[in-house]
Amino acid sequence: MRPSLLTRAVRLATLAAVAAPASVFAGGFSLNEQSASAMGVANAGAAANPENATTVLFNPAGMSQLKGTNISFGAAVLDIDAEAKSASASNTLGDTVDGRTGGDIADPAVLPNFYLTHQVNDSIHVGFGIHAPYGLAADYDNNFAGRYFADKTELSVISFSPAISVNNGQGLSMGVGINVMYAEGKLTKFQDYSGIYGRWQQAYGKIAAGLPTGTTPSDLGLTAPSDFEQGYADIEGDDIAVNFRVGFLYELSDRTQFGLTAQTGTEFELKGDAEISGLPQTTEVDLGALGVQALPTGAQGAASEAVRVPLAIPESITVGARHQLTDTVTLLAGATYSKWSRFEELDIVSREGGTGPVSSVTGNEVITHITEKWKNTWQLNVGSIWQVTPEWALKAGYAWDESPVDNYLTARIPSSDRHWLTLGGQWKSASQGWTVDAAVGTLLFTDDPKVNEFSYQHDAPTQKDPSAGASNYKGEYELSAWSASIQVSKAF
Repeated sequence: MRPSLLTRAVRLATLAAVAAPASVFAGGFSLNEQSASAMGVANAGAAANPENATTVLFNPAGMSQLKGTNISFGAAVLDIDAEAKSASASNTLGDTVDGRTGGDIADPAVLPNFYLTHQVNDSIHVGFGIHAPYGLAADYDNNFAGRYFADKTELSVISFSPAISVNNGQGLSMGVGINVMYAEGKLTKFQDYSGIYGRWQQAYGKIAAGLPTGTTPSDLGLTAPSDFEQGYADIEGDDIAVNFRVGFLYELSDRTQFGLTAQTGTEFELKGDAEISGLPQTTEVDLGALGVQALPTGAQGAASEAVRVPLAIPESITVGARHQLTDTVTLLAGATYSKWSRFEELDIVSREGGTGPVSSVTGNEVITHITEKWKNTWQLNVGSIWQVTPEWALKAGYAWDESPVDNYLTARIPSSDRHWLTLGGQWKSASQGWTVDAAVGTLLFTDDPKVNEFSYQHDAPTQKDPSAGASNYKGEYELSAWSASIQVSKAF
């Protein structure tokens, strides 16, 4: 038996979502490009404008205004140009790190989606969605000056979202949805061992000065390394997390309606392994009064340890309004408030109780700490739809999208506030039930982000880590982006 259109669409959306890279700089690490029909108006009024099955995501209460069975599927392409105009760094000893600006760190990303709704009876509707709600992707060249702070940063999240709605038959609807999210993450960077080898050079000189005449440290099996070698850290993990969405839709009149949807926060515990290469090997040396022990031999080793990476997902609340100004013009507006202040730090935490081959060196369970301390944000949207003919409509939208990255800009997520301008078109066949949406958009960033990154202490996240010495990265970035989306919807 040949697979149905619905079966093929589900397979396509699922496989593409798992394979697709995610993107960076889209509202923290949330992604705006979830629907071409909504993207045409910059997501304005999406909580109050259930055009098709994508309302499963934007406001599950909107399913109550869809008749029969509806499917929507499509994909968006997001291409971001993100490159440091300048980049400089110093290592633990305060020496300048040789390197360049790191190149364009963001590749184009494909973000697929699939949504389905079904009318059970006059009061109850059910729905289901597959989409990519969150993502990050940044990859610097290997000769990046700030490579001791960041190399690759990847986060891919796919959500499976069942939903149900009920209505009272008098213009008020309520919907509830669950997001079952699977996430994969990867963090890499080069390791700065200059401090270790610097101390070894000092100790070597101390040993040489304290030995009897004619005796050298090499007679003890010790060789001073001519220069330190950098290592590499690769941390990967995955997890499943769940959050909930509730929505309300109220029809004030035939021309005006309002929507509200709220989403709970949650947290991933990305569990995997930390692979550290190029670790300096040590040898026990007992030289009595010289007080020198456990010195690097200059050899390079590797270590692996089970780790977890906590990743907070924020609560959010969205309001929307739709008003049909004339028979052919519809106005839309909306606002979203997200509690990104949940994201305070990005830590690599040992799952071996701080006794593993990596965490035992640091002396505690937190192997690596990055202070984030993001702030809560607003996104404000306005848009309009012009029904040119019964079949054709034109759309336009604008959104102001506030960046949550505040005082602690990092090489992994250099971001700033942005303006989102979009245009869209829609073709609809009332007799056949088919609708095709297409949209394009551009992101204009308000500032060139300036990064001045240090290593901070986990237990005192606003204080520099003394063990990191003079390690520092400074960079200024140029950011721009464009996106395009297409979507096919069918009403049965």
